[in-house]
Amino acid sequence: MRPDGIVIAIDGPAGVGKSTVGKLVAARVGYRFISTGKMYRALAWQALETGVSLEDDAALDGLARALRWAFPKGAGPEADISLNGRVLALELSEESVSRASSAIARLAGVRLFMKDMQRQAGLSGGVVMEGRDIGTNVFPDAELKVYLDASPEARARRRVGQLKGQGMPADYAEILDFIIKRDAQDSGRAVNPLRKADDAHYLDSTELPREKVVDAIVGLFESLSVK
Repeated sequence: MRPDGIVIAIDGPAGVGKSTVGKLVAARVGYRFISTGKMYRALAWQALETGVSLEDDAALDGLARALRWAFPKGAGPEADISLNGRVLALELSEESVSRASSAIARLAGVRLFMKDMQRQAGLSGGVVMEGRDIGTNVFPDAELKVYLDASPEARARRRVGQLKGQGMPADYAEILDFIIKRDAQDSGRAVNPLRKADDAHYLDSTELPREKVVDAIVGLFESLSVK
């Protein structure tokens, strides 16, 4: 038994709402929330800022290890991400950063660095962690695994709404095309591809309201009788 509770691993494709659902689940059960996607986006943002090639695995690994990473407490259950003392927020929502993170997420050295950092962050339990390989690679021993899915069209609509809600431009056709390509890349990459863990609970949120998805995951948590 972990000292602070269990690990709830939420995996799934891009734009499926893992972060939103994960934060709500964490708030309901009194756990911390960690978005591993934001870790990749933080590194991607830094690479774009410093001109490091998105194809140079060794250089990106060196950049990641040279940075001073911190996860200060945020306003809710989710920790902020700070690089060298700068807390990143809206920077991580930019489409250019999202696309760059997609490019670096396929690299073996980057993924190994991230896995070590993510595992250390959640090792004591009491955490909801979302990503694409949490239940299969980072925490294959997670006590509760969920694979959250939705159609590409539904995910594109949600992303458009999210960006416009932040006052940022959004093109549905362009975002849909990116999501479809990202799905193919994530599921087809050689290193830790996106897939449902054999013991994960599958939830299709295409037609499900967000609250119902959260209720379902909290119900699974409560059925384990672990606090």
